[in-house]
Amino acid sequence: MDGRNGTRVTEFILLGFQNEKPVDILLFSTFLFMYLISLVGNTLIILLVCCDHRLHSPMYFFVANLAFLEVAITSTVVPEMLASTFSLTRAISFVGCLTQSFFYFLLGSTEFFLLAVMSLDRYVAICNPLRYALIMNRRTCAALLLGSYVGAFLSILAPSVLTAPLPFCGPNVVNHFFCDSAPLLKLVCADTSPAELADFVSSAVLLLGSLLLTGVSYTCIITTVLRMPSAQGRRKAFSTCASRITVVTLYYGSSIFIYVRPRKGGVMAVNKFATVLNTIVTPMLNPFIYSLRNEKVKGSLQDALGKYPGRLGTARCRR
Repeated sequence: MDGRNGTRVTEFILLGFQNEKPVDILLFSTFLFMYLISLVGNTLIILLVCCDHRLHSPMYFFVANLAFLEVAITSTVVPEMLASTFSLTRAISFVGCLTQSFFYFLLGSTEFFLLAVMSLDRYVAICNPLRYALIMNRRTCAALLLGSYVGAFLSILAPSVLTAPLPFCGPNVVNHFFCDSAPLLKLVCADTSPAELADFVSSAVLLLGSLLLTGVSYTCIITTVLRMPSAQGRRKAFSTCASRITVVTLYYGSSIFIYVRPRKGGVMAVNKFATVLNTIVTPMLNPFIYSLRNEKVKGSLQDALGKYPGRLGTARCRR
């Protein structure tokens, strides 16, 4: 596939982590285990929020949508990564590669908007509790969720439009375990500076803008918590905020490191590790951080688990 003879690429080869076989087996087992935990945990959150009327509130509405995005993002990247670990070719079709890249960035961008919305929701709940129900009504929640998807689509529109028509006619080896934008642009046999600039600007505006809103919201929350007269209330609020801020820091920190840099080459091994944080580690932690540590969610889960054996026992008695 030599760019000089005009041959176009029809498939890409994903290099993955390029480790020895025993290390690949260890990574495969670890990532599969973490992916399954993420899948089960986030799906469980979605089912609990949908089925239990006690969880029909704005906070849990956004948490359930965050869980859906985590399932979608991990399922966009991880199955292909696991399948290619022991594949002889590690090939992915040209259309499949661009499709994976598009949905990864669309869903990931939506998640950044949603994290900002969730921080805003907590700000209203803690800093303006008397007007919370009036402000965060169903119509507002639906508009904020729709705005997250629309904003994400608009943020990736320019990079996608500039990248899609570029000619891939040189080497077809992608130095990554999925079709990320930077290693893909290295394979283009044309000027990629407009696409790289659009990618950098959209990433900077999306990440830094949503991070600013999230940071301001949590700063106001912490300021309000410090004024609480109850020590127990302060400890509970700080515990919740600290765990959420930890996940937000991991997600934003790794993403800013990967995408908000004018030159993204030369540190691909570190980029792969940072991408693992985004696509596997953080989605696995989110159900425990945002939901399963919550008393109301734990009560809903206990009720759901209690009903199942009861129904099973009733069915056996009828037999």
